[in-house]
Amino acid sequence: MQLPTAFVEKYRQLLGDEAPAFLASFDQPSYAGFRVNPLKPGEPTATIDQASGKVPYVPTGYYGQVNGKSLDHVTGWVYSQEPSAMYVGEIVDPQPGERVLDLCAAPGGKSTHLIGLMKDQGLLVANEIFRKRAKVLAENLERWGTKSTVVMNESPDELEKQFPAFFDRILIDAPCSGEGMFRKEPAGIEYWNPDYPAECANRQRKIIASAIKMLKPGGTLVYSTCTFAPEEDEQNIAWILDNYPSMTMAEVQKYPGMDDGRPDWANGNPELTKAVRLFPHHIKGEGHFIAKLQYGEAMTNPPAPAKKKRRRKKRGGHASLPKEQLQEFNALKKRLVPNYQPHHLLTFGDQLYDLPAGIDDLTDMTVMRPGLHLGTFKKRRFEPALAWALALDPDEVGQKIVLTQDQWRQYVHGDTVQTNNDLPNGWYLLVCDRHTCGFGKLVNGTIKNFYPKGLRF
Repeated sequence: MQLPTAFVEKYRQLLGDEAPAFLASFDQPSYAGFRVNPLKPGEPTATIDQASGKVPYVPTGYYGQVNGKSLDHVTGWVYSQEPSAMYVGEIVDPQPGERVLDLCAAPGGKSTHLIGLMKDQGLLVANEIFRKRAKVLAENLERWGTKSTVVMNESPDELEKQFPAFFDRILIDAPCSGEGMFRKEPAGIEYWNPDYPAECANRQRKIIASAIKMLKPGGTLVYSTCTFAPEEDEQNIAWILDNYPSMTMAEVQKYPGMDDGRPDWANGNPELTKAVRLFPHHIKGEGHFIAKLQYGEAMTNPPAPAKKKRRRKKRGGHASLPKEQLQEFNALKKRLVPNYQPHHLLTFGDQLYDLPAGIDDLTDMTVMRPGLHLGTFKKRRFEPALAWALALDPDEVGQKIVLTQDQWRQYVHGDTVQTNNDLPNGWYLLVCDRHTCGFGKLVNGTIKNFYPKGLRF
């Protein structure tokens, strides 16, 4: 790999005797990996059987490729993720019932990891400032099957106004110079110049400042990058410790092949050794930096969030349903998922969502997915959404049809599916090998296909 001369010289100076092995690692193949979804009712054995081994520091992580058109991937039983990046979620370590923010969340690998560790209990706000990337984030979380996630498309400085001292844990997987991904994504080399890391660090400090305002006293902030640059790594953490006396470094477990942070690459503060570096010449993965910080002590009786001033209304939802729409939804719910208890039904246009607990006001915020997408109101009927199907366990659903693998392939291709089941007409959950695949409408032995056109293959 042809690395920039200034990059090579920089790391020769920083790494000394280690530099030759470090630079040689860029000519080695990158490692692929995937995580299994603990929210699903079983093991994705078809994908696991193709794995080349377990990732030692992630209980749900494996080395290996994922077939993007496999049943396991399409129904959210696995998520393809680079092995080093998997360790970020483990360090965040969110607990069920907490309020968690993934501030720079696209494409969604770390968000899916966080909500899995939370057992889909509590609230995860997954935010992405760029709209196209926010759409990808929403799609990946939808496939994962989460009921407790809100996807937003806001800037950090706007979010800080909405969520003062609100979150138990915040992850900043910061936009960075991407040096740690050069061998996986060589195109990133074209954007690199000697000043680029410092430019990124300036942007990162603005994001950090917003995040700290949203953190509860006693809360946890995890900062990560996929770069080797000290300007974006140790020097940013040193800046936090110098400018926010209530922020302190927390210890993280380091596995074989993981390195301490480098105080000599910043201001010499020995606390920086508590951060972790993942170098590709030491570990089976790409380059990563992760630091965990604690924000003071938790308050016994924390003050209530400040009342927000009304601003220009963005894409907000309606808090209540017209009686007719509520009846249509309840009629279908009673037939399909009688035990499903929505927390807070919310309409965005003709779309119905279930807003998770922990957040009750989306006014003034740009929201991509306000919780679980339940379906669409059409003229005198309600059509259930794919997201709702992917969030269900087959055992929760009374009305379902089991598909063969061949029938599933017909379904994701957009075809109607013939069935010999002697069942009454109506909506059914479609299941293949215990994977919930979507909803279909049975009409005289033929399953009408409602799989989204944009996802068909």
